[in-house]
Amino acid sequence: MASNQKNLSDYSQKNIKDISQSKFAIVVSEWNEEVTEALYQGAYETLLGNGATKENIIRKNVPGSFELSIGAQWMAEIEDIDAVICIGCVIQGETKHFDFICDAVAHGITNVSLKYNKPVIFGVLTPNTQKQALDRAGGKYGNKGDEAAITAVKMLGF
Repeated sequence: MASNQKNLSDYSQKNIKDISQSKFAIVVSEWNEEVTEALYQGAYETLLGNGATKENIIRKNVPGSFELSIGAQWMAEIEDIDAVICIGCVIQGETKHFDFICDAVAHGITNVSLKYNKPVIFGVLTPNTQKQALDRAGGKYGNKGDEAAITAVKMLGF
């Protein structure tokens, strides 16, 4: 469902398990920092609000969204990490760069999840404009970071 038809911060309480002992890695792209910091805050606060402890949430930064896949893999390799949340934002530009990056990141994150048999969540915005990104990073459509974190929690309850 398109985010302009649903608030990204609204979610069902179904399949919410006790995550007080679960360990999460949040890998954050430094590119489009205004957006990714807001997404990170949403994910972090949602994890805490659902029972995760501060000491069980590890944050790692990568330079851009393209590097999220390798950052996620490095975190997924750590045996006691239960889920990895990837946070990024790629805004459409005038060239095909956007298409190549988004495709590579989506495939890379999926491959890491399958390789390590653990949730590796795609919390990456792919908007056309900065305004659309901010609308989805705590603005009028909620926060994709919230959605990414609750997806990780629900996948652990699968």
